[in-house]
Amino acid sequence: MSQRKTRRKFLKTSAAAGVGFWVAGGMTPRESLSANEEIRFASIGVGGKGGSDSSDAGRAGKMVAICDIDQSRLDAAGKKFAGAKKYNDYRDMLDKEHKNVDAVTVSTPDHNHFVASSRAIKLGLHCFTQKPLSHTIWEARELGRLAKEHKVATMMGNQGTANSGLRECAALMKAGVLGSIKEVHVWTNRPVWPQGLGRPTETPDVPAHINWDAWIGPAKYRPYHQAYHPFKWRGWWDFGTGALGDMACHTFNMPYAGCDLFNPTSVVAKTAGHNKETYPAWSIIDFVFPANDWRPEITCAWYDGGKRPDAAKFEGKKGGDANSGALIIGDKGKLYSPGDYASRYELIGCDKKDVEYKRSPGHFREWVDAIKGGDPAMSNFVDYAGPLTETILLGNLAVWADGKKIEWDAKNLVATNAPEVASIVNKEYRDGWEG
Repeated sequence: MSQRKTRRKFLKTSAAAGVGFWVAGGMTPRESLSANEEIRFASIGVGGKGGSDSSDAGRAGKMVAICDIDQSRLDAAGKKFAGAKKYNDYRDMLDKEHKNVDAVTVSTPDHNHFVASSRAIKLGLHCFTQKPLSHTIWEARELGRLAKEHKVATMMGNQGTANSGLRECAALMKAGVLGSIKEVHVWTNRPVWPQGLGRPTETPDVPAHINWDAWIGPAKYRPYHQAYHPFKWRGWWDFGTGALGDMACHTFNMPYAGCDLFNPTSVVAKTAGHNKETYPAWSIIDFVFPANDWRPEITCAWYDGGKRPDAAKFEGKKGGDANSGALIIGDKGKLYSPGDYASRYELIGCDKKDVEYKRSPGHFREWVDAIKGGDPAMSNFVDYAGPLTETILLGNLAVWADGKKIEWDAKNLVATNAPEVASIVNKEYRDGWEG
């Protein structure tokens, strides 16, 4: 057996656990199979969030290769990761380094998530991808399928999933503390970048340190402009997923875990209006989730751009004016969690009870443990991150449809009454940039 296959056998993990495994209690994260075995990492994106993701990887193992379209960021990271090979194009890095690497972090603009992650997984590499997992709904489903097929350890970078507060909230809801759950409200202070814009017409020169072709990646080519890079890409349909895609993987995360908010049957949006270039300045998106074997049908409202739930729903409790948060309403009480990550919460009109839930060894550590044969990370692609991303990005179909109610066939990923959103469910890829 080759050295490559020997390492693969040693590091291999199973992704067979179900969504609910982490709240069952009684499960302790297993220790790594060998404390002496060093994981070899490569990082795609080393600036912005990629800075902390690559640092986490560097602390957990050896950084073999790094990639960024910004040469100045790449050079700075190269000083931190002495000996790591440097690339401007993740396709080149994966082609040349995959035999030397065990695991990859993907911290790029949303439109590159799928292509980078799917290429890594198909090469047998364990994969950590920033939120949202993908740019489209189809991509989220496909990444889950690929991760299961190739039996790699995966994780999405929605770090609040590891918070004890989030896990306790989810366990409380499943234990019936709120009674029969009826409504969910989730809001954010995003966007904090420009939206509601037209496409710029001027074409400034591409900065010498930027590989613009690699930044565009699978998207339809357009000239460089500082309106897209850095950071402002989140507001553009071709590159980002708007306020919803940016923050719902955090703020929607706790009610998703506690109420099983997957496979909605319909969604409709009210917005400030948009030109199909950038997302709207604000939106209110209403989801309907079907009844399951433990709860009735649930409605969920998402608010961004300064919109918030009716203050009366908080029953005068101080804190209902938080810039972001979640409110879950049942027939016995309410659960209010201010902030993005559900690290703290307050019960309104009901009493707390002791519940069991699996405690996390730490966000990134969950993935590292899974690589070495431990339990899958809670936010693994197959059971959790993929379905969560599908739910969230469905809201953008309603935004695109501009007020039309979307009837959703989750099994087949089809809006049964709105063929015009098919290009948002899935998309075409630029030649040479297929997944």
